[in-house]
Amino acid sequence: MPETALDETDRLIVNGLQGGFPVTARPYRTAARRLGLTEVQLIARLKRLLKAGVLSRFGPLYRIERAGGEYVLCAMRVPRERLEAVAAVLNSMPEVAHNYERDHAFNLWFVLAAETPAQIECAERAIESRTGLTVFAFPKSREYFLDLHLTV
Repeated sequence: MPETALDETDRLIVNGLQGGFPVTARPYRTAARRLGLTEVQLIARLKRLLKAGVLSRFGPLYRIERAGGEYVLCAMRVPRERLEAVAAVLNSMPEVAHNYERDHAFNLWFVLAAETPAQIECAERAIESRTGLTVFAFPKSREYFLDLHLTV
């Protein structure tokens, strides 16, 4: 869905839900009311935005290590003509939380999340095997908290 296909209500939803989602018995209804929508309208639009790829996911961000899990930031050097195919490999793997393209020598970045370091390592090797490319892992050495807010 190209950006021009987003209407004002779509923009209101994307921009309005980034600051948190209500923890109530009916969170979609509560959020919808804050946005001037009905619960049914909000859910339908979120489904459409997800299906169109405008949103890659809709849900909470977890600090997986606090729940006993592991994660690592990774990057790859992917030939431009293979970028879409390699991203598809990443998207097919449950250990890949998300991925994104950067204008850099390391042009495809992603986060691996799993229960154990061994599972992270296994996912790295699987990606290398399926793509023929090296995965560069960058384990967290220090934590920073940013209030990331993407405006559309």
